[in-house]
Amino acid sequence: MFAKETYIKRRAQLKAQVGKGMLLFVGNDESSMNYADNTYTFRQDSTFLYYFGLDQAGLCAVIDIDADKEIIFGNELTIDDIVWMGTQPTLRERCATVGIVETAPMSELANYVGRASQSGQTVHYLPPYRGDHKLLLQELLGLHPSQQAQGASVDFIMAVADMRNHKTAEEIAQIEEAVDISVDMHVKAMQMVRPGMKESEVAAAVTDIALSRGWGLSFPVIATINGQTLHNHDHSHTMQDGQMLLLDAGAENNMHYCGDLSSTMPVGQHFTERQRTIYNILYAAHQEAVNALRPGINFRDVHMLTVTKICEGLKGLGLIKGDPAEVANTGAYAMFMPCGLGHMMGLDVHDMENLGEMYVGYGGKPKSTQFGFKSLRLGRELEPGYVFTVEPGIYFIPELIDKWRAEKQFTDFLCYDEIDKWRDFSGIRNEENYLITSDGARRLGSKVKPMTIEEVESQKNIG
Repeated sequence: MFAKETYIKRRAQLKAQVGKGMLLFVGNDESSMNYADNTYTFRQDSTFLYYFGLDQAGLCAVIDIDADKEIIFGNELTIDDIVWMGTQPTLRERCATVGIVETAPMSELANYVGRASQSGQTVHYLPPYRGDHKLLLQELLGLHPSQQAQGASVDFIMAVADMRNHKTAEEIAQIEEAVDISVDMHVKAMQMVRPGMKESEVAAAVTDIALSRGWGLSFPVIATINGQTLHNHDHSHTMQDGQMLLLDAGAENNMHYCGDLSSTMPVGQHFTERQRTIYNILYAAHQEAVNALRPGINFRDVHMLTVTKICEGLKGLGLIKGDPAEVANTGAYAMFMPCGLGHMMGLDVHDMENLGEMYVGYGGKPKSTQFGFKSLRLGRELEPGYVFTVEPGIYFIPELIDKWRAEKQFTDFLCYDEIDKWRDFSGIRNEENYLITSDGARRLGSKVKPMTIEEVESQKNIG
């Protein structure tokens, strides 16, 4: 938890930006796995954490701008709670640590919000993303869950997105701690991966590091020999010499700030020549992206520079014909990189994705609906304080190759006979985390993840 002055300042800025009405914050509650008392590890809503800092289940809050009140609603522990959980600070004591002096039982929340709504006061709320949030909003505001996303306050969303997009020095320190843990996770994988080992062994080892040094994982581990499947959470395969392992894994520290890194490594001692060829094309594209980062540049333009560089390399292999820049601009590049170059990162690994990418990553402007471009989560001008990922990839997806070939998609640019020779390649991705500074950009973390072929292969001699 930060000093209470941080939360007081954040709430004051939020009130000033929204201007009027009541701001409703729905905190997370416990979530059961298979019966009521067997719950998932609790994780507080990130926006609730950002403004109130209380990592405790069963809380909601209001900031009544018009009445100049800040109230946290929740229930004090009963003797039954204490028997199972031990002695805990009271709700009032917890709230005092973040500068909140007024508390009330949860049973009073409906009356408070109901009176405000009936009096004509605007009740601002954020888009719900959990079933219990939707049920509570239905109880408080009389809105059916199907109406709630449409009724969410754009003013509230935009104010939260603007504040949380601009990371402060104390936030950056937390993110860097998470990134450093994440680097250790990836180095461990590079050192241990061997033919005959299961993907699950790697997933378990990197998870152990995250759990032992922080809160845990910032998202479920991707550790797969099938790198062409972008979010592959299956860990059942036994790895063989000549294959590659794609690891996408990050840690979440005890303040709930996230790291997010990807690495591609040989299962055996060395990459094959084919793998080295594609890896070096990707590495050059990665460096192209990093070199372009600065305040004022639109991240979509960085994405385009990167995919153009990938197309240049693939043209050299005979997989693409024509002008690489035109291949990129038409969207034909998505045959090899159907995802975006990166996304915002902070208290959420995809920061504030629940608020809507249009608001967080595009400043309220609409996103493209075209395949490839529609998966670019960040497409706005970069500003100092923005933290995001840079994660280009090159993927050979047999189903996509077959589909586009059958549909005769982009036949002016894509050499399907040559592409087909690579259909068993799988895919590769490398990822780092960056901060925009006043005059450029800085890679986050005090530890450097191995990136070049030589750096990755050298870890084999350490493990």
